[in-house]
Amino acid sequence: MQLPLQITTRNMSLSEAAENTIREKAAKLEQFHDRITSCRVVVECPHRHSQQGVLYNVLIDITVPGREIIVKREPNEDLYVAIRDSFEAARRQLQDHTRRQRGEVKSHGETPAGTISRIFPEENYGFISTFDGREIYFHRNSVKNNEFDKLAEQMPVHFFEEEGDEGPQATVVMPIG
Repeated sequence: MQLPLQITTRNMSLSEAAENTIREKAAKLEQFHDRITSCRVVVECPHRHSQQGVLYNVLIDITVPGREIIVKREPNEDLYVAIRDSFEAARRQLQDHTRRQRGEVKSHGETPAGTISRIFPEENYGFISTFDGREIYFHRNSVKNNEFDKLAEQMPVHFFEEEGDEGPQATVVMPIG
């Protein structure tokens, strides 16, 4: 790393063991991208709910040439699980970025197609079933020309896919016809 690791806490203090865990995991990220410019980690305990207990958020902001990678996972009651999950997501995003830089990402001759398998209009998302049996998440914002409200189950669509934090997701969805 060109700049030293920055660890910041909000509404809590960090134990030496937790800080060491963060430092070890940040150092391991350099195995997946050798030109990390900076890495900032924010560990926070935003709310103290009496019913849920303490929840920890871990935000990671990594800068590499040509890209800034920001990772924020769901809060977790276990600080070490929150740290692990965030660094795993950061690792996957660094690996994807490295593959794209090297040109190792597969390019397909034609746009993938599938059908809307499930749609949840009130929650602004849905799923596409691909012809090879996979299910791809999509959000209202990924539907081209603001046509989310025109989508229906079993409707054929074209889509562009990328790996998200929690699996494959469609970045652009276009109804066919």
